[in-house]
Amino acid sequence: MEIAYLSTAYLAPVSYYVKMLSYNETYIEQFDHYVKQTYRNRCTIAGTNGEIALTIPTIKPSSSKCPMKDIRISDHGNWQHLHWNAIISAYNNSPFFEFYEYEFQPFYEKKFEFLIDFNEELRQLVCSLIDMAPHVKYTDTYKDSFAANEHDFREIIHPKKDFTLSDPTFTPTPYYQVFHHKNGFLPNLSIIDLLFNMGPESLIVLEKSIR
Repeated sequence: MEIAYLSTAYLAPVSYYVKMLSYNETYIEQFDHYVKQTYRNRCTIAGTNGEIALTIPTIKPSSSKCPMKDIRISDHGNWQHLHWNAIISAYNNSPFFEFYEYEFQPFYEKKFEFLIDFNEELRQLVCSLIDMAPHVKYTDTYKDSFAANEHDFREIIHPKKDFTLSDPTFTPTPYYQVFHHKNGFLPNLSIIDLLFNMGPESLIVLEKSIR
């Protein structure tokens, strides 16, 4: 049995869902120390002029060693309203946005206390819409050693790293994107980019992206 280890992620990139699809079992780490500028609280969508990063503000923890499971979401800057407006602006003209819009909208109205809970509920929604049922568990202690059948992607899938170098097992399959005519194909964006553009065929794209 091959097992993948991932960090929690906000509307994670396509490569993250490819991992859940291609491994027998997935563990999401909840005892790692919170790190800024990662997919833990950031996703990347495609706008008219290219990639747009959406970042969830968090409350600064009292300790630098605060585990991820205890990180709280901040209400600073009316971020939910801003994120939802950005998503509408980016995907309102995509083929499937109107079919999924009302599934996602409540996440930008309801208040969540913990980031990991917000991310997990979104992950479950996305998996159900894509019709994939990965075997996902959460770690019960910090994982710092791995057997031969265990694969650590917690810091591999990262917005600051070139996935072509850090994650050679992921080969993104191009698919239709709204602004392809302006930006060309932008690989490994948030899973919602794939979902809103490809709808029920999203699973096929994920399967084709497994090397």
